[in-house]
Amino acid sequence: MDAVTLYGVAAVTFMMIMHALEPRGRGFIVAFALGCALSSAYDFLSEAWPFGVVEAIWTAVAVRRFVVSRSSARSM
Repeated sequence: MDAVTLYGVAAVTFMMIMHALEPRGRGFIVAFALGCALSSAYDFLSEAWPFGVVEAIWTAVAVRRFVVSRSSARSM
């Protein structure tokens, strides 16, 4: 297994664990966004750019969820 593949395995594993832990707190939402960005970078490194684009979109969606959750927490 080469270094790029190991990086990809670690990035996707981190992303999925953070996604599973999101209900435990807002910090896991931003960690999931980081995982999506890492996974997107892997996809571009492995020349699977369509998946890289999708993961980049998921990064933006997760960041937006984090921002919205912060404003919701303030209004309570």
